[in-house]
Amino acid sequence: MYRTSLISLGCAKNEIDSEIVLGMLPLDEFIITQNISEADFIIVNTCGFILDSKKESIDVISELEQYRKEIFVIGCLSQRYQKDLEKSFDNPRLHFVKIDEYHRLNEIINEVLGVKNVMPFNPLNRLLPPHPYSAYLRISEGCSNHCYFCAIPLIRGPFRSRKKEDILFEAKWLKAKGVKEIILISQDSSHYGIDLYDNYRIEDLLEEIAKMNFLMVRLLYLYVDAIDLPFIATMKKYPNIMPYFDLPFQHASNRILKAMNRHGFKEGYLALIKKIKEAIPRAILRSTFIVGYPGETKEDFLELIDFISEVKFDHLGAFTYSKEEGTVAFNLPKQINEKTKLARLKTLMNLQKKISFQKNKEHIGERMEALVVNDDPNLNYYLVRSYFNAPDGVDGNIYLVKQKDLKLGEVVHIKIVDCSEYDLFAELE
Repeated sequence: MYRTSLISLGCAKNEIDSEIVLGMLPLDEFIITQNISEADFIIVNTCGFILDSKKESIDVISELEQYRKEIFVIGCLSQRYQKDLEKSFDNPRLHFVKIDEYHRLNEIINEVLGVKNVMPFNPLNRLLPPHPYSAYLRISEGCSNHCYFCAIPLIRGPFRSRKKEDILFEAKWLKAKGVKEIILISQDSSHYGIDLYDNYRIEDLLEEIAKMNFLMVRLLYLYVDAIDLPFIATMKKYPNIMPYFDLPFQHASNRILKAMNRHGFKEGYLALIKKIKEAIPRAILRSTFIVGYPGETKEDFLELIDFISEVKFDHLGAFTYSKEEGTVAFNLPKQINEKTKLARLKTLMNLQKKISFQKNKEHIGERMEALVVNDDPNLNYYLVRSYFNAPDGVDGNIYLVKQKDLKLGEVVHIKIVDCSEYDLFAELE
């Protein structure tokens, strides 16, 4: 028997890959342990998207070297910097495997360990956590939008939809495993199907999955120019499709949006938000913004601040611009200094904190159906999730006071009784 530990860094798409990698290891021959010191070998699924994530990945690899074990370093960092990493670490126990090489990952592991039974990388063979009440479902890979700041096309390649038959098969498999909350993800979910089908789009896929009677169906990472009235109508039609719109606008100054090569503009964004709110008044709006993009002036930044003040997003993430090799923005003039970037980020997040608090107050007294997602016996509350928040750590939490024993994955009816800037507090109905 071999023991292995897997460390998964980065986004939900990496989490899916990690589950597939664990699915390659026959459970009658491999034991998965969280205790790294007792593992025979280690797998690290890295992130290489922006500077901070790259640094975290490198720090983790460096720390793991002390265990003197065979370490398989997979994921985005290896995809971007395989040769550089091999030279930098110069450690024969480190095996850097690119995403492009996942089709032969089993051969690499078999050869290094001297075994024969590691199975091929297969998206339909994932090892889910025990009691999988919630799971991600990837509907496409890569991105073809070519935003000038983004390295995703360099890492994951062009946009490629998965066949609907494979997605629906996997969704049924997840349902049979006990999954109640299914989260559809992609780098660009809204363009699903455009490369494969003449007349089958994301709203058609959503409808088929909604009919499988999951408790919650959630869609993440929408590219705003592809959202139209039929899509909004589908979101409204099915009660189990969460009215949750994840719209990474990135900026609101038309000048900066053009400099980013974004396929949208502020006036169009405002019109879209109006359509969503008119159709689904309780819709949750989430967005992501970049501050300090090359050439961003004070006026551009203030335009962004005004936009956020006008829209009042329920949830918002913001980042300082990260200069990434291979992207168009890497060589743009008028790069912004880090001090200015951080000051603008602080201003933006202070504004959002006030907005979030105002929005959260509106939920007090609201009744929701929720899923129990975490139970720490040392605390006097459960964590639950509803249409209000996604599971990826960007949104706030819902804390449910422990009034009786509940199980993970249990469906409960709650009433919101209080809030903080980002979190809601609830009691059982």
